[in-house]
Amino acid sequence: MSGALRIERVVTSGVFQLDGGTWDVDNNVWLVGDDDEVVIVDAAHDEKAITQAVGERHVVAVVCTHAHNDHVTVAPQLGKNLHAPVVLHPADRELWDLTHPGEKFWPAAHAERLAVAGTALEFLHTPGHSPGSLCLHLPEAKALFSGDTLFAGGPGATGRSFSDFPTIITSIRDRLLSLPEDTLVHTGHGDGTTVGAEAPYLAEWIARGH
Repeated sequence: MSGALRIERVVTSGVFQLDGGTWDVDNNVWLVGDDDEVVIVDAAHDEKAITQAVGERHVVAVVCTHAHNDHVTVAPQLGKNLHAPVVLHPADRELWDLTHPGEKFWPAAHAERLAVAGTALEFLHTPGHSPGSLCLHLPEAKALFSGDTLFAGGPGATGRSFSDFPTIITSIRDRLLSLPEDTLVHTGHGDGTTVGAEAPYLAEWIARGH
């Protein structure tokens, strides 16, 4: 028996670097699967901690919600050591190359689905925080893995290179807030939220951005 589908969180710590700045950050790494196989969502900072959480399970893929260095720190190493493809939207190639020049990844497309543990994760292309930001929707578990696109309290940051505020608002409005209100949002940093909790604030976010 493979056991029930479950979602596990591993919190890792390191640095985020972009545009000449460096910030200490804690990242959420998500494992989605059962007793036999698992998908790793984001490969942040600490390969050993992630590998220990995986255990003896088969890793279907290492999916990167975007290519900021703190979300892909150990992605190539994990992919090679666990014999799993590293998945990223190709629009984040330039960001990826800042951290892992020359390393290959498997390009993800919007609405593509990745099978794991008898269900499937759907890729939602949600540009704005970065050109290739992805969210992963798992309808069976009423779950969304939002990376840095949506947090409890608002959209992800858009004040640095490769980001755009109107674009992230469009992504959230059209592809995330249209999901069922009871969808749990598992974020790239910090505590989660629900689609229903964030939806009422869309107009406020838009006003705040002008």
